[in-house]
Amino acid sequence: MQPNCHDERPDRLEEACAVFGVYAPGEDVARLTCFGLQALQHRGQESAGIAVGDGDTILIHKGLGLVDQVFDEEALAHLKGAIAIGHTRYSTAGGGDWKEAQPHVSAIDDEPIALAHNGTLVDTAPQRVWLANEGIQLYGYTDSEVAARTISVDTRRAGHIRAGIRLMMQQLHGAYAITLATPSALYAFRDPNGIRPLSLGELPRGRGWVVASETCGLDAVGATFVREIEPGEIVKISSAGLECEQGVKPGLRSSCIFEYVYFARPDSRLDGELVYNARRRMGEILASEAPAEADIVLGVPDSGIPPALGYASASGIPYCDGIVKNRYVGRTFIQPTQEMRQMGIRIKLNPLPSVIRGKRLVVIDDSIVRGNTSKQLVTLLRDAGAVEVHLRIVSPEVLWPCFYGIDTDTCDQLISANKSVAEVANYVGCDSLAFISLEGLHNAIRSEHGGFCDACFSGNYPVEIPELLRRKSGMPSLRSV
Repeated sequence: MQPNCHDERPDRLEEACAVFGVYAPGEDVARLTCFGLQALQHRGQESAGIAVGDGDTILIHKGLGLVDQVFDEEALAHLKGAIAIGHTRYSTAGGGDWKEAQPHVSAIDDEPIALAHNGTLVDTAPQRVWLANEGIQLYGYTDSEVAARTISVDTRRAGHIRAGIRLMMQQLHGAYAITLATPSALYAFRDPNGIRPLSLGELPRGRGWVVASETCGLDAVGATFVREIEPGEIVKISSAGLECEQGVKPGLRSSCIFEYVYFARPDSRLDGELVYNARRRMGEILASEAPAEADIVLGVPDSGIPPALGYASASGIPYCDGIVKNRYVGRTFIQPTQEMRQMGIRIKLNPLPSVIRGKRLVVIDDSIVRGNTSKQLVTLLRDAGAVEVHLRIVSPEVLWPCFYGIDTDTCDQLISANKSVAEVANYVGCDSLAFISLEGLHNAIRSEHGGFCDACFSGNYPVEIPELLRRKSGMPSLRSV
C-alpha cells in the first residue's frame, strides 16, 4: 500500500491541542489565560477558546483561528471571574468547524461546567450509546464532548463532581489531560498512563494557581512550576485551597516520547527534563550512529535546530543557519487549493544560497511522516545550489499509527510503513538518509521516570486499542503492552 503523498493533511505528526487553567480571585484570569494560550499556540492553531467561572455561571468565548485572531480587548473585557480555562485545538476527533472548538460547555442539573481536553479517547463508541440510553443528546462528534457529558451524568449519580470525574476516568480510556471549570472551582486531571503532559504552577505572592500543558505556559504568566500533575490524579482548586486525590490507579508510565522530538517548545520542562537539552543530545547520538561526510550542518527550523547543533558539536562539522523560517505564515492545510498547499513549504522555509551553494549538507529534521515535505525540502536545497543533501532524522521511522491524540490513525499515511529507508531516500531525493535508533532516542532523554509511549515507532501501545480502530488503521495486527 503506497502512502498518499498528496493528502491534504499536514506532513507532520500533529499535536491535538493545549489546555490551560487558572484560579486567581481578584486577577484578570481571562487575560492570563490568553497569555498562556499564546505561549502554547504551537500545540494547536485551528481554534481557541476561554471559559470563565464568575461564581454564578460560566462565560465563554471561542472561535476558529489563532489566539490573537479569536480574542481582542472587547472579548476579554466580557470574561470576568476568578476561574478560567483555555484551549487551543488541532482536531483529530471530530471536525474542524466552530461547533467543535473548545472549551465544551455542559451542565450538571442547573450548574454549568466547561471542559478543555488534550488527547484522544479511544473507546467513545459504546459510551455514546450509553449516553443516548441516559437521554443525553450529543451535538458534535468529539470525544471531549463525550467526556463532558459523561461527567455530568456521573456527577448527578455520585453527588459531587470529583466522584463524577473519578467515574468518568473508570469508564473512558486513552490519552487525556483535562481542565474543567465550574462557576466556583477549577479541576485538572490526567490519564492513568500520563500520555499527555500537564503541569501545576503557582502565581507570585500566593495570588493563585495555574495548570498548563507545558511549563512554557506557566512561564508566560509568571507562575512558578510546582510539579507535574500525576497520572490518574485529580486536582481541585477553589476557595478551600489546593486539594489532590488519586482518581484512578496509575498505570504503566507512558509519556508521549514525541513531545521531546517535536511537539513541546524547547524551553519547556517535561518530567524534569529541559526539552532543548534532550533535542541537543539526540543530535549528538545521531552523529555517532549515522555520520556523514559534509561541509556544513543545517537544522530545519524550529525543532531541527537544537539537534543540528548537537550533531555539529559531536561530528566537528560546522553548523550554519542556512534555512530561514517565515514565522508569520499559517498552516499549509488551510490553503484553498492543492497548488497553494504544495507551495506551503516555499512560503514557510527559504534556503540561503550564499550559505548552501557548492556545499555538501547534513540536514537535521525531526521526522518523516508522509514524505512530501521532505521531498520539497530537498528540492529547495538543491535549487539553492547544494551539491549533496544527507538527511538525518532525530526520530526513528514512524511505522505505526497513533490513537492517542496525533494525526496519524491509518498506516497508509506513513511512508516508512510502506517503503524501506532506501526507497524513502529515493522518493525524497536525498543522497543519504538515516534515522536515530529507538534506543538512541530513549538514551537522549533523561526524564525523572523514564517511562514513555513510543508506539508510533515500536507498535507497543500502553492503552488497548479497540478492534474497530484496529481495522480502520489498516494494520494486520496491533500489539498492546
